[in-house]
Amino acid sequence: MSDWKHRHIIDLATFSLKDYESVLELAHRFEEIPSTGKRKLPALQGRLVTTLFFEPSTRTRSSFELAAKNLSADVQSFSPSSSSLNKGETPLDTALTYVAMGSDVLIVRHRSTTVPEQLAKALDLTGKKTAVLNGGDGLHSHPSQGLLDLYTLAQHFQPEKPTPNALKGRNITIVGDILHSRVARSNLWALTASGADVTLCGPPSLLPEEFESFVKAPPPGQKNDPIKKRGKIKVLRNLSEGLRDADAVMALRLQRERMSQNLITDINQYHQEFGITHERLKVCKKNVVVLHPGPVNRGIEISSNLLDDNSISLVEKQVRNGISIRMALLYLITAN
Repeated sequence: MSDWKHRHIIDLATFSLKDYESVLELAHRFEEIPSTGKRKLPALQGRLVTTLFFEPSTRTRSSFELAAKNLSADVQSFSPSSSSLNKGETPLDTALTYVAMGSDVLIVRHRSTTVPEQLAKALDLTGKKTAVLNGGDGLHSHPSQGLLDLYTLAQHFQPEKPTPNALKGRNITIVGDILHSRVARSNLWALTASGADVTLCGPPSLLPEEFESFVKAPPPGQKNDPIKKRGKIKVLRNLSEGLRDADAVMALRLQRERMSQNLITDINQYHQEFGITHERLKVCKKNVVVLHPGPVNRGIEISSNLLDDNSISLVEKQVRNGISIRMALLYLITAN
């Protein structure tokens, strides 16, 4: 993968089609390795990967740590509750402490949008070679989740050779709290880059009309979009209309911490209007599949029966694919 140009991975707005292809191809190779009986690769032996998660995480943090270990890297974890943050240390100084200890990669999650980007710029200015990988920042971006969702869909539509092209012309519907979802934003960049048309569905309080124009302007900080022709985005309020002819449906977590802002006044009503069930999928394409990035509020965004139906639900595959995708990302920014 000598043509890989990204030193840091902050968001997917800067990714070219070749970048997506490289990540998916490498993830597919890594996924096939366990069947040979080999559990670890020596690719990152002697490298130190640090997970700096200032926010709680189960799937992202655990799969990054497993991914690093599968590549024979040493792994160092950070715990906010027992750190010097409680003494007034800034996140930047905390990160620089781990850089001074020899970290080759910092995987950073923070509730503020700009923290991973600011850290990457600070490291570049000081000439440090440590790479920054965004593990989720504010309402901005969650690149590894967007990539694993893309891979999961490509794998479903084209099992033998999962590529972004497998999504060209597909109809993908994303339902729920788009406004507060960094996952949705990363998926919009990835899915439209692959030629998929995306329908966003949800109440006005959680889905502003402006999202129809999300990918129309050049990505932030760039003169041109690296993708020549993207798929389209449309916003719909009626779930039946939004699900019609969908090839895949992604439900997003209704973020309960936002309830104090009265964005949603009745959870039961939300489920009645926007909850995904077997019955509501009948207007979709015959072999429709369902995704959810997790964690799931069962019986709110998606019914328990549907979530546990592995003939339709790809949620378990999303979790598994998170490891191979994150192995690919760590390899690409570290081993080249």
